[in-house]
Amino acid sequence: MAGGRTNVRAEAVAALRQRLGHDFEDASLLERALTHSSVGEGAGPQVPADNERLEFLGDRVLGLLVADRLVRDYPSADEGQLSARLHALVDKSACARVGERLGVGDALRLSPGETKTGGRRKAGVIADAVEAILAAVYRDGGLIAAQTVFERAWAEELAAPPSAAVTNPKSALQEWAQGQGRPLPTYEVVQRTGSDHAPTFTVEATVTGYEPARAQGRSRQEAEKAAAIALLKREDVI
Repeated sequence: MAGGRTNVRAEAVAALRQRLGHDFEDASLLERALTHSSVGEGAGPQVPADNERLEFLGDRVLGLLVADRLVRDYPSADEGQLSARLHALVDKSACARVGERLGVGDALRLSPGETKTGGRRKAGVIADAVEAILAAVYRDGGLIAAQTVFERAWAEELAAPPSAAVTNPKSALQEWAQGQGRPLPTYEVVQRTGSDHAPTFTVEATVTGYEPARAQGRSRQEAEKAAAIALLKREDVI
């Protein structure tokens, strides 16, 4: 049974490498990116370290690649619009969708317990692995290689039109609050730092009955939009 599972996983890893379009010089990087923390100690020296550190790096690599692409694609967009679109492309939901299209779930290395609880289909597990994979490509081939994989893997996400919640998050939050039978959301500047020429605003968005959400921006308007997005994301609206 174990041998059969090993063969299935080996085939899934091979298919994943083909979909990524990157020829790893150091194959251990991909193995590490696919190794869930549930594998833990005691699994034997042949099992690579888990993917948590690569996930940390991949989150930053993804943010850079998305920001660079958006600045090129939307030359007239303001910072608030770019930030909203960026959040939609780097969040766990987007990464999970990318991972599902790549077939990441079947390629994961999981503990028996995590496998039994459906780990191969858990959005969070898949999303974390996708970020780790992007970091593995970056470590193996540099930024250009990571950009090539990103453009290929995120093509469908990049082509999708922004949702209303992303393009106008304050209106989306207002509609959601009204749908919950709540008063209109309120926004409060709780902190302003930096110089007069380069201020940073921290805004708290509040919907009665829910925990407030805070976010920062270089203008009050930008911070309000970011706070609205933060609240919508936390409540799984977007």
